[in-house]
Amino acid sequence: MYDVITVGSATIDVFAKTEAELINIKHGKEEETLIAYPSGTKILINNLDFHTGGGGTNTSVAFSRLGLKTAFLGRLGNDNNADLILQELNKEKIDFIGIIGKIQTGYSVVLDSIEEDRTILTYKGANSNLKFSEIKKSKLKTKWLYFSSMMGESYKTLEKLAELAKKKKIMVAFNPSSYLAKEGTVFLRKLLKNVDLLILNKEESEYLVGHNPTIELLKNLSILGPKYTIITDGKNGANAYDGEFHYYIKSNKVRIKETTGAGDSFASGLVAGLVYKNDLKFGLNLGMANATSVIKHMGAKNKLLKYNEALKEMKKNQKIIVKKVRM
Repeated sequence: MYDVITVGSATIDVFAKTEAELINIKHGKEEETLIAYPSGTKILINNLDFHTGGGGTNTSVAFSRLGLKTAFLGRLGNDNNADLILQELNKEKIDFIGIIGKIQTGYSVVLDSIEEDRTILTYKGANSNLKFSEIKKSKLKTKWLYFSSMMGESYKTLEKLAELAKKKKIMVAFNPSSYLAKEGTVFLRKLLKNVDLLILNKEESEYLVGHNPTIELLKNLSILGPKYTIITDGKNGANAYDGEFHYYIKSNKVRIKETTGAGDSFASGLVAGLVYKNDLKFGLNLGMANATSVIKHMGAKNKLLKYNEALKEMKKNQKIIVKKVRM
């Protein structure tokens, strides 16, 4: 019996530090910030770092370091990059219960800007070809399933896994990305009705249920099915709703090194808190402690906290505000 099985992507991430420029483009009343490079020139890379990544492996490592018995379910290629990912999973005491096939393992290039934010070029590869029929159902013995964002055939597999989880009374957490949120509620409805915990950032929540005050966003998301709805908002902290109470936690003020992995580390800490104590307030504190540690370092898995380390950090940061919401 596992505490958590993560279902999601696995990639090799290349972090390229360059001398980029930021430009602002206006679209009517809205403005978008873009990373810009001169056309037709060779751009020097100042620093190059290689790490394993992807929402599936990032969160599985986070869960394992927090002391939970963890497995990773995903699809890899039969290549050297898959070997690197499997070596790390083994090192982190994570069982691989996924599929290895012919399609190339996922790959990402992370371009850092001058303001500690990033743009990611992602090749999904094998990540979009996880088939439900190939999964060994006998291995799906767990308290929680954690879904990161998946596309193509893999998204259909998430839908079927969520239905199976409902029948087996397995809790399901789902952390979709912006490109899934943009598909809208009609596309996501079948999955969301079987989700217990939905975690989105502010932009993604607005793609799904429109522009409204945060508490209205949370309530409208809960109507779609999840018991718990969570909206993260970067330096503005995170908000949560359990159908009765509104929770708010502030972000810690720290020097940010790199933001890749912040969402995964927060979400995995939150779910771990629910596994340990079934307490949303405790989970929010654990998630914030984990995310704060990660953003101070390069890479999505660097400085993910062990459980005792997280408890020490949480004592420094008891900043949750709980408000009763009028229904």
